[in-house]
Amino acid sequence: MSLAPSQSLNKAQTASLKWLHGFVLLSLVFILPLLLWLNHTNLTTFPESWNFHLHEPIDRFQTWVIGHRANHPAFVYGFNPVKDGLNAAVKGLENALLESPWLVIILIAFFLGLKARGLGLALFSAASFLFMGLLDLWQESMQTLALMGVSVFISLLLGIPLGIFSALSDRFKAFLRPLLDIMQTLPAFVYLIPTVLFFGIARAPSVIATVIYALAPAIRYTDLGIRQVPKETLEAARAFGSTRQQILVKVQLPLALPQIVAGINQTIMMAFGIVVIAALIGANGLGKTVLQALQRLQVGRGLEAGLAIALMAIVLDRISHGFSKPKMQLSSGLKRYLPTAVFILSLIVLFILKGFYPLNDFPENWHFGIAKPIDSFVIWARDNLYQIGNLPLGTGPFSDFLVIYGIRPLNWFFQNWLVWPLFVATAVYLVNLISGWKLGLFTLLGLLGIGFLGMWEPMIISLSQIIVGTLLTVILALLLGIWSAQSNRVKRALEPFLDMLQTIPSFVYLIPVIMLFNIGYIPGIMASILYALPPGIRLIDLGIREVNSSSIEAAKAFGSTRWQILRHVQLPLALPSIMLGINQVIMMILAMVVIAGLVGSGGLGLEAVTGLAKNQTGRGIESGLAIVLLAMILDRTIQSWAHKQQHH
Repeated sequence: MSLAPSQSLNKAQTASLKWLHGFVLLSLVFILPLLLWLNHTNLTTFPESWNFHLHEPIDRFQTWVIGHRANHPAFVYGFNPVKDGLNAAVKGLENALLESPWLVIILIAFFLGLKARGLGLALFSAASFLFMGLLDLWQESMQTLALMGVSVFISLLLGIPLGIFSALSDRFKAFLRPLLDIMQTLPAFVYLIPTVLFFGIARAPSVIATVIYALAPAIRYTDLGIRQVPKETLEAARAFGSTRQQILVKVQLPLALPQIVAGINQTIMMAFGIVVIAALIGANGLGKTVLQALQRLQVGRGLEAGLAIALMAIVLDRISHGFSKPKMQLSSGLKRYLPTAVFILSLIVLFILKGFYPLNDFPENWHFGIAKPIDSFVIWARDNLYQIGNLPLGTGPFSDFLVIYGIRPLNWFFQNWLVWPLFVATAVYLVNLISGWKLGLFTLLGLLGIGFLGMWEPMIISLSQIIVGTLLTVILALLLGIWSAQSNRVKRALEPFLDMLQTIPSFVYLIPVIMLFNIGYIPGIMASILYALPPGIRLIDLGIREVNSSSIEAAKAFGSTRWQILRHVQLPLALPSIMLGINQVIMMILAMVVIAGLVGSGGLGLEAVTGLAKNQTGRGIESGLAIVLLAMILDRTIQSWAHKQQHH
C-alpha cells in the first residue's frame, strides 16, 4: 500500500528536521569550538566585567547588622525577642525530657506506637529509644528530640493555616508556589548564613533553618487534601445552608485529615534532614556527635549517632503514619481504654519508684558500643582495600580512574572546549527541543545568572561531579532495580538496606568514604551515590512491576524470551517511572554538592561551605542561588522530558 502524499511529506519533513537538529548540535559541540580554537579565541572564563558582585552589598549589609545588633529597634524589639523565645522553648523542652525518668520516655514511645499501629510498632519504638540509651547517646537524643519537637510544632503552626489559605485561594497558591520551590531547592547551608546573622548561633537559628526547610510539605499536603474533597460533598453542605466557615471546619478539614497527617509525617522527616547541618552553627544533640566524628574520622561513633538519628526518624515516621490510617473499632469499651489505663498506671508506678531509685540518668553500667569493631573494620579496609597487592584494584585505583578518565576530561571539555557561550547555546538549544521555548528562555537566563553571580567555574566543577555521580548511580539503580523487579526475594533482601540508606543522615556517609578514598572529588561522589541510590532503585522497580500484565502475556504468547520481554516491553513501558527515578537521583546528588564541599570536592559546595565557615554571607548566598538555578534547570527539563515520554 502506497503512502498518501501528505504522509510522505510529513515523513520527509521529520527526517529533514532530524538532520537539521543533528547539524546544529554538531556545529555547537564540535565545529564552532574547533574554529574558536584555531583562531586562538579565549572564551574559557565568563567575563569578569559581567560579574554583578552581589556579595559586596550583602557583605556591607552584614557589617551594618553586626554593628547595630545591640541597639537597633529591629533587633531590640524584633529578632532578639524571637531568638530568646526560641532558645527558651528548646531549652525548656530539653530540660523536661532530660529530667524525666528515662523509663517514662520509653514508655511514652511504647504507648504512642501501640495507639498508632499496634504491639509491633510499640515494641520497635521502645526498643529504639532503649538502644539510644545503651549507646550512651541518651542526652544527645533528647536534645535532638527537643530541637525537632519545637521546629516541627512551629512548622505545623505556620504550614497548616497557610495550606488552608492556599486551598481557598488560587491567587495565594500562585504566590506561594515559587517561594516553596525555592525553599525546597535552596541548600540548607544557605539558610544557616542569614539565620546566624540575625539570630546568633546554637538553638534559635537551628530552629529557624529547620522551619524553613520543613515548612513546604505541611503547606502543600494541607492544600492538596482540601482541594481533593469531592465537589458533591461541598454542594450538599451548601444545600443545607452551611456557611463557608462551617464547610471548612466540619467538611473539608475532617475529610482532608489523612493528607494533613501525611504532611505532618513529611514535615517530621524533612526536619530530621537538617539535624546534622544545624550542628555546624552550634546546635547540640546527635548532629553534633556526627559532626565531631566526621572531624575526627571516628567512623564507629559517627555511625552510632547516625543509627540513633535513623531510629528516631523511623519511629516518628511510623507513629505519625499510623495515626493517619483509619482504625478498626474495638469491640468493647474495656479493650478501647485498656492501653491508656495501663499507661497511666505505669506512670504512677514509675514516679513512686523514682523516690527509691534514680531514674533520670540512663544507667552507665548498661552502656555498650559498636564503635570499636566498626573502627577496626574500617582501618582494615583502608589498609587492605585501598590497593590490593600489586594489582590495579582497590579504592585507590578506582578513585584515580574516575578522576583521570571522568572528572578531569569533563572539566576540560566544559572549560576549554565547549566554552561558556557555546555551553549556554547548546544547553538552551537542547532544552528548547525537549521542553519548548519557555523553559529554553529560563535556561538562558539561569545560566547567565550563574555567570553574573561569579559562579561559572564552580558550577562547571559541580556539574562534572553531578554527571559522573548520576551515571554511576543510574547504572547501579538500573541493575538492582531490574533485579528487584524480577524477584520478590531480592526486593525483600534490599528493603532493609535501602531503608537504612534513606534514614541515616547524609553526613554519616562521608566518614567511611573519606577513610577509603581520601580527601577530594571522589568521597563526595561516593557519598552522593549512597544517598541517591534508594529512590532510583525503588522507582525503577515500581515502574517495571506496574507494566500491564496483558502486555507481558501477549509478548509471551509470541514466544519472547525473558530478556526480550524486559528489553522490548517492560523497560519501554516503565520509561516514565525510570525517568522520574533519574530525576530524583540528580536532585539528591545535587543536594549533596554542598555537603561534599566539606571533604574537598570543590565547586559550588566549597563556595557555600567557605561562606559559612568564614562568615562571608555574600559568598554563601551567591553559591546558594547558583545551586538553585542549576537545580531548577535540571529538574524542570527532566520532568518535561519524562512527561512527554509518558504521554507518548
